Amino acid sequence: MINTSLSLQHLVRESSLTENAPLLIMLHGYGSDENDLFSFASELPDELFIISVRAPHPMQPFGNAWYAINFDEEKGKWSNNEEAIASRDLIATFINEALATYPVNNNNVTLLGFSQGTILSYAVALTYPEKVKNIVALSGYINKDILPENLESKDYTNLDFYCSHGSADQVIPVNWARLTPPLLDSLNIKHKYSEFPVGHGVAPQNFYEFKDWLIKRI
Repeated sequence: MINTSLSLQHLVRESSLTENAPLLIMLHGYGSDENDLFSFASELPDELFIISVRAPHPMQPFGNAWYAINFDEEKGKWSNNEEAIASRDLIATFINEALATYPVNNNNVTLLGFSQGTILSYAVALTYPEKVKNIVALSGYINKDILPENLESKDYTNLDFYCSHGSADQVIPVNWARLTPPLLDSLNIKHKYSEFPVGHGVAPQNFYEFKDWLIKRI
């Protein structure tokens, strides 16, 4: 059942633990909703407290977005970075609300994003590294325009990223994703990067790999 009590609507799968559960927050892609990634929940460890969030901007005729994307061929594809930054900060606020509301471990928060949700997962982690621990970044990239300027001055020692992309992705070019490992390396951030021979989606072997990665870290 959709929960509307916090700043972002969301679905919850409670943990097998009654307190101090590791928290997993799912952030869906452009034009989707909270049900999309929540389909992974039944396959993930029982001890995870899982929250799947709905992005704040409704689209027509259905779906939601974290920020607007213009697909005008003449002007070129662009993202509304002001809306993206607002959503980045809204997710950071939602993390605080979730930690205050649910019986979860404040020091064991994982973000799992797909596409636009991944772009924001990167932005949240690199802007507010003290709020999260693990990031599963599926089919996205790092948008430097929605990051703070002083990245080198932040403490990223607690962060660990799992990044993956489809080598045939027709929505977000794999070349964009391949820029991620060098950037994370430059900030001395722990990470694993994988590619799979698929388009803009999550192959079964991709799911099993990030699941194993996550189990070792929760």
